[in-house]
Amino acid sequence: MSLTGLTASELAAKLAAGEVTSVEVTQAHLDRIAAVDPLVHAFLHVDAEGALAAARKADEDRAAGRAASPLAGVPLALKDVLTTTDMPTTVGSKMLEGWMSPYDATVTRKLREAGVVVLGKTNMDEFAMGSSTENSAYGPTRNPWDTERIPGGSGGGSSAALAAFEAPLAIGTDTGGSIRQPGAVTGTVGVKPTYGGVSRYGLVAFSSSLDQPGPCARTVLDAALLHEVIAGHDPMDSTSIDQPVPQVVEAAKQGANGDLTGVKVGVVREFSGEGYQPGVQRAFETAVAQLTKLGAEVVEVSCPHFDYALGAYYLIAPSECSSNLARFDSMRYGLRVGDDGENDAEQVMSLTREAGFGPEVKRRIMLGTYALSSGYYDAYYGQAQKVRTLITRDFTAAFEQVDVLVSPTTPTTAFKIGERVDDPMAMYLADLCTIPSNLAGNAAMSVPCGLSDEDRLPVGLQIMAPAMADDRLYRVGAAYETARDEAEGGPLINRVPELGAAV
Repeated sequence: MSLTGLTASELAAKLAAGEVTSVEVTQAHLDRIAAVDPLVHAFLHVDAEGALAAARKADEDRAAGRAASPLAGVPLALKDVLTTTDMPTTVGSKMLEGWMSPYDATVTRKLREAGVVVLGKTNMDEFAMGSSTENSAYGPTRNPWDTERIPGGSGGGSSAALAAFEAPLAIGTDTGGSIRQPGAVTGTVGVKPTYGGVSRYGLVAFSSSLDQPGPCARTVLDAALLHEVIAGHDPMDSTSIDQPVPQVVEAAKQGANGDLTGVKVGVVREFSGEGYQPGVQRAFETAVAQLTKLGAEVVEVSCPHFDYALGAYYLIAPSECSSNLARFDSMRYGLRVGDDGENDAEQVMSLTREAGFGPEVKRRIMLGTYALSSGYYDAYYGQAQKVRTLITRDFTAAFEQVDVLVSPTTPTTAFKIGERVDDPMAMYLADLCTIPSNLAGNAAMSVPCGLSDEDRLPVGLQIMAPAMADDRLYRVGAAYETARDEAEGGPLINRVPELGAAV
């Protein structure tokens, strides 16, 4: 198998054994990007020179007996919402085209300190607002399973890079499902850690009470290894949790043994029925049956207020977006339009926002501004926050009965590019199952659970755990993944159609 076909843990083992160098691994992935990314468009910026320099340093450190972490020398794709001093941070927007940050995000810094090689920055829906990566100002990313279809959003670039074997690891951010939904539709693993478990410092904010960086990978163990690198308390982030990082790698290794005896799994009643693609529902039911075979006790659990999560989210998130994006005022950094001496500051600001923000960002700013306006705050934003509290209580009650909750990650498989562009509500429904975990702040994972029998496209199994019990995700996810691979005769990701000459 080529180097690009190996998992991050397999590459790490080869690097540790001296069978291959990080420079060789990195070059193989850069060659793969050159071969297939003109079609996939997973990357907005590839830093070949910087990646090879980081790879050489990783090799030198390992030769000197000071490998920085188990993932030292392994390449990674970074979502273009996290700041980097050596590459542009555009957030998929013309508003920040070419902008170079004066500082690294904490996640970026931790990756560098761990010796992880950052290949480049991945495409995304503008300011992380979308479920398809079609809202990027730099064009859509394509799903490697079917390049006429979307790779999910907002982190479709990161998920597509994994599925196209352009990188073995990636970083995403999850505000309403932007790690898990792309993972589901590309047959990859995506994890939203507990809110506050991974620092948001240096993350260009969309919705500050919801945004959460997290690991993306092709296996549960790889995601766990990356999770341990990026997680932990950060005094630069006031919402960061000052507690030890859950033992996610140990949990993944334990789960790989395939025994879930003593684990109680709750199937969320509200996440099934009308609106769910039949093939998605059948794949999910097969996955639940597999959990039972592994020894888990499976029961049905009702979370009645989950039905109101979508409406609450699309008041809370746009409201926070309206506040956060007010900083893009054309005065301090980023795009500036109309500054020709004939327009005053207010006109320059208006012209800049008109030119710099895309339609979806403008839609959410207007919606959020309205929800926060005098006379409407209590009726809209205030009510949405009350619903958020009820959803959090639903989770609390559910986790008193079970260890984890499960559901489909998304109601359908990947839809065709352009299919939902003119129907915002249909687009928003892609995050129906993922949003509650963002509102409550608990941990959640999507792991591939087979292909839909209608279109032979990937389906995701969502696993949800209490706050700071992220290790439960990894135990259950790894146990299921091992059983699925044995039943399917190998990892699901190996069925991705070849996009170009193998590297």
